[in-house]
Amino acid sequence: MPRVLMALWVGLGVAAVAPTEVLVSAAISLTDALEELGPMHTASGGATIRFNFAASNVLARQIVNGAPADVFISADEAQMQVAEKAGAVIGSTRVDLLGNRLAVLATASLAGRIKDARSLLQPDVRRIAIADPDAVPAGVYARQYLQAARVWDEARTRVVPVGNVRAAVAAVDGGNVQAAVVYESDATTARNAVLAFVVSGPEAPKIVYPAAIVTASQHRADAERFLQFLRSARAREVFTKHRFVPLGGFD
Repeated sequence: MPRVLMALWVGLGVAAVAPTEVLVSAAISLTDALEELGPMHTASGGATIRFNFAASNVLARQIVNGAPADVFISADEAQMQVAEKAGAVIGSTRVDLLGNRLAVLATASLAGRIKDARSLLQPDVRRIAIADPDAVPAGVYARQYLQAARVWDEARTRVVPVGNVRAAVAAVDGGNVQAAVVYESDATTARNAVLAFVVSGPEAPKIVYPAAIVTASQHRADAERFLQFLRSARAREVFTKHRFVPLGGFD
């Protein structure tokens, strides 16, 4: 195209239109899976996806306070309810996207001796990392599990609360604690720590990741398309690979 015409197009705003970007505020435990799925969505003709990963309570507070976002994916229902009650997400778009399980990581020297919650009370387990049990979903779930297993009162003096579940993994990976209660999906990211066991049975908390469109979204149609993509068969494969449990409604 001649330079004069190109300049005219730009002057008229024709060539200055930026590609649509959808901003997804998502629980930090979803980092690896969503960073794989974002480019897949874009390559299939969808909008460009950017992510804001943090603990769900932090994200809910950001969204309620007006921080820009198009989609919110929380690691628990409580933080989604915080956003919904404040009118910050559109309740009619809310879907239960995924489930997860808790897992216990331990240092290599101890992992073989930790088989259940009561094993965490042995003297060699001096510190146990969990996300903040008063605010962060992963920590809330961890406390629920330890309470259901009737060891919380004894274990709480050993608990080291951290900012999010990835920080709990890093703490045991670096040898700063002897064990950590994390999501099974995050246990796969450990480099030095060893998976001791995955929590199952009646003591296991029900873990649900709800997703919804943010009320203030400037790209609602594109945000809805991405949310629909996250419920596709292709997304199911990726989530399963990363040890999440896809819930009903996947294509």
